[in-house]
Amino acid sequence: MSRWRERLDEFDEEHRIMLEGGSISRLFLGYPLSFSHPVFIGIIYALMINLTLILPTVYDGYINSRELDYIIEIWLNESLIIIFICGFLGGSSSVMSSIFKRPPVRLEKRRRYIYPLPFIGFLITTIAISFSTPDSIEWIGYSLIILPGPLYIQLSYAPRWRILERIDRDLDPFEGMSMTIYPDNEKDEIVEKNNIEIENAIEELD
Repeated sequence: MSRWRERLDEFDEEHRIMLEGGSISRLFLGYPLSFSHPVFIGIIYALMINLTLILPTVYDGYINSRELDYIIEIWLNESLIIIFICGFLGGSSSVMSSIFKRPPVRLEKRRRYIYPLPFIGFLITTIAISFSTPDSIEWIGYSLIILPGPLYIQLSYAPRWRILERIDRDLDPFEGMSMTIYPDNEKDEIVEKNNIEIENAIEELD
């Protein structure tokens, strides 16, 4: 068992939920942290994208009477580009989370906006390939397919991974953070703001 799991009981329920994350984060964090680094998660997402692009690429090659070797070469080239982009963005998210030290965003209430994007992108890409539309339309589809993974890593996974990795090394996980968890609603934000103002006032009186 990872050391951070053994230390979860040290935190209150709200922080435990934040640290464990949702079902997707729990799936990735079931492996050692060295294997679940944001770079590798970005690459895994890219591999899933590449599998979905096999059919549109084959269809595009078929309607343009291209050889199978050429179709495979095109798919491999596009796959390597997507792997590089997602891996690079995963690494950038890890660096940014270390610099800005912000808590992970809980995406439960935002899934309705993020999850449909790959399907919309896949639909746009398929239509663009099938009807020979301008390349710009096809790249819009590719962008929508790619976007959700790096967005999830940037907002939620990389900050969570950074905190858990610090727990695993017996370091203060929240060192340098102005807040350790985002309020769930506007009321909590107001309470948090009022608490900060009270603390500042007390410090000025001391």
